[in-house]
Amino acid sequence: MTIVKIVLIVLAIVLIVAILMSMISIVSQANAYVIERLGAYYATWHTGIHFKIPFIDRVANKVTLKEVVKDFAPQPVITKDNVTMMIDTVVYFQITDPKLYTYGVVGPITAIENLTATTLRNIIGDLELDETLTSRDIINTKMRSILDEATDPWGIKVGRVEVKNIIPPKDIQEAMEKQMRAERERRESILKAEGEKRSAILTAEGKKEATILNATAKKEAMIAEAEGKAKAMEAIYEAQARGIQMIKDANPTKEYLTLQGLKTYSDLANGTATKIVVPSELQNLATILTASKEFVESKEN
Repeated sequence: MTIVKIVLIVLAIVLIVAILMSMISIVSQANAYVIERLGAYYATWHTGIHFKIPFIDRVANKVTLKEVVKDFAPQPVITKDNVTMMIDTVVYFQITDPKLYTYGVVGPITAIENLTATTLRNIIGDLELDETLTSRDIINTKMRSILDEATDPWGIKVGRVEVKNIIPPKDIQEAMEKQMRAERERRESILKAEGEKRSAILTAEGKKEATILNATAKKEAMIAEAEGKAKAMEAIYEAQARGIQMIKDANPTKEYLTLQGLKTYSDLANGTATKIVVPSELQNLATILTASKEFVESKEN
C-alpha cells in the first residue's frame, strides 16, 4: 500500500466522520432551530438531539425563547401643545413562534424599534406636556397593547413596555424647576404659619387653663375658709348650748341668776361699748338699775 492510498483512506474517514457529525444537531435549553429542506421550511427543533440530511437540510435560524430586553435610543416626540421632548423606552418581549419570527418580518428587532417609535409619537401627540409627565402608566399600558397586537404575526409576545426617561427642552426644565421651588417655598410658608398658629393656640389654652385653675383654687380656699368659720361658730354654739344646759341642769336660784345678770351689765359698762340695750321684758327695771349701781360702787371700793 502506497502512501497515496493511505492518505486517501484517511481523508475518506475524516470526510465520513465530518458528514456524520454534521448530521447530528443538539438544541440546548430555551432555544429553537428553524430547519429548511431544499430551501423550504421543514420543521422547528426544540431541546434535544436531532438528525438532518447533509446538503439537504440546513438550520435557517437559531432562536432564543428567553425574554429579551431592548433599550431603544431616545426618540423626539411632539406633545399636543407643541412641546418637543426626548423619550426613550424599554421593551420586554419573548419569541413564541420561531417560524413566524423567522419568516414574518425582515429584521424583527429593527421592526419593533420603529413600531415603538411611531406608536410613542401617536400616543404623546394626544397628550399635553403636563399629562405626559404624569401619565407614564397610561402610556406604558397603551404602548404594550398596541405593540403586542402588532407583533403577533411576527411570533412575538410583548410582555411589558416602560417609558424610561422623559427629557423636556431646557427652557421647560428651568420653568419646572422654578415652579417646584416656588411650590416648596409656599409649602414651607404654610407649615410655618400653621406652626405659629398652633403655638399661639397652645399658649392661649395654657393661659386659659391657668386662669381656671387659679379661680378654682381661690374658690376652694374661700369654701374651705367658710366651712372653717362655720364649724368654729358651730362649736361655739354647741359649747354655749352645753353651758346653758349645764346651768339648767344645776337648777340655779333666782338670786344667782340676778347676780350673773348684774355681772354682765358690769362687764358691759367696763367695755368699749357706748350703748347698752336693756330688754323690755325685764320687770322691776328700777330695782335692777339701783342694784346694779350699788354693785358697781361696791366693786370700785
